[in-house]
Amino acid sequence: MDIKTTGPALPPRTVSESQSEMTELILPNDTNTLGNLLGGRLMNFIDLVGAMAAYRHARSNVVTASMEHIDFIAPVHVGDLLILKSSLNRAFKTSMEVGVKVWVENTIAGIHRHVASAYLTFVAIDTQGRRVPVPPLEIQGDEEKRRFEDAGRRREIREAEARRRRIPKFDPATPIKA
Repeated sequence: MDIKTTGPALPPRTVSESQSEMTELILPNDTNTLGNLLGGRLMNFIDLVGAMAAYRHARSNVVTASMEHIDFIAPVHVGDLLILKSSLNRAFKTSMEVGVKVWVENTIAGIHRHVASAYLTFVAIDTQGRRVPVPPLEIQGDEEKRRFEDAGRRREIREAEARRRRIPKFDPATPIKA
């Protein structure tokens, strides 16, 4: 695994510098036969808004390494306005954990409901697919500190599970074998 480490130390960035938001109107093409948003479509939206936060923080190309956890809390229906918000939870050497929360807005009733949450890991890479360092995350306040510490615990669990299953560490430069 080749990690590009040349250059000066990267200045820390705050969570607020990379927070991202995305809004989607749910149309019939996004739904199943019951008129509910398809889970895979929601996962796609979550991946996109998560990547926006990672891209803003790293200021380099990023790839999704994992979507570790996702909770589907309530259905989303045709005509609902989906609101997705992403924030960096922690920056490691070349990877970042991003948390995404998803709400639905019924624009007629003016009601917002929390419908999903997820944690994703992104890896910063250069144009050759080699990992590159990411800036440290500057923590501000108790909520950011809690999310930072929780992300560290999730990483420890993820790495222990990968060792147990003997899964090699994600390397975006490794060619896919047929």
